[in-house]
Amino acid sequence: MFKGLYTAIVTPFALDESFDEAAFTKLIEHQIAGGVDGIVFVGTTGESPTLTHEEHNYVIKRGVEIVDGRVKVIAGAGSNSTKEAIEFSQLAQKNGADGLLQVNPYYNKPNQEGLYQHFEHIADSVEIPIMLYNIMGRCGVNLETATLLRLAKHPNIVSVKEASGNLAQMKEVLDSVPSDFTVMSGDDNLTLDLMKMDGHGVVSVLSNLLPAEMKNLVDLASSENWPEAEKVNKQLSELFRLCFIEPNPQPIKTLLAHQDFCKETFRLPMVNMSAENKAELMKGWESFKG
Repeated sequence: MFKGLYTAIVTPFALDESFDEAAFTKLIEHQIAGGVDGIVFVGTTGESPTLTHEEHNYVIKRGVEIVDGRVKVIAGAGSNSTKEAIEFSQLAQKNGADGLLQVNPYYNKPNQEGLYQHFEHIADSVEIPIMLYNIMGRCGVNLETATLLRLAKHPNIVSVKEASGNLAQMKEVLDSVPSDFTVMSGDDNLTLDLMKMDGHGVVSVLSNLLPAEMKNLVDLASSENWPEAEKVNKQLSELFRLCFIEPNPQPIKTLLAHQDFCKETFRLPMVNMSAENKAELMKGWESFKG
């Protein structure tokens, strides 16, 4: 199930920082019209750390209802508490999610055995498939390949979102996992590199705004049309960079607001972009549009 283009969708807020359901619906419809294979709700791009538990579960439930089976839905359900991650996961399953995204436990930095037991307990608690999320830069701990291979034996653990930034590790993973286990890029700018090594797609930030363009890149790479894929990748490369000149999701949400998809509203500690960086972002956007 986990291959192709999945969008890590933002969570739109109104000016008073309440959940903006109208903007949320508009964003989802934009994704589906752009041809995405699935949508990831309440990941880091969705500002999950600032959502209450009630909001977290409601966004997933409402997202499933709006999508209505047209694409796959992955629910961000991770936590640095195994018990809490299990609760999130079971509620997401109850609310109709097709799969789960489970990030490495952050801040408490478990060792490899702790990572293994954390993910194994979660996988044992649900019946829907799980994509692990390896992002050392945000979590402070790396999911080593040997640990991933142990976890890949569990029938519910079927994919990994690789955002370690380490192409050598990604290559090692791709060479080692079972044939039915998928490896997705967690970085837009490494999508093509990963797919050249037989990776399976991307969980994308830029596709919030440009789903059709990102879908084109993934489809070209999937069909091994490398010359055309390189052209598209080059056209998007500056936006890949600009979407991370400040902490995600600040730049992508700023662009979405500029295009009237949502308000330019964040919950602290996320803030509006600096004037200098916003000007650079907008210059890059105007250049892309030509």
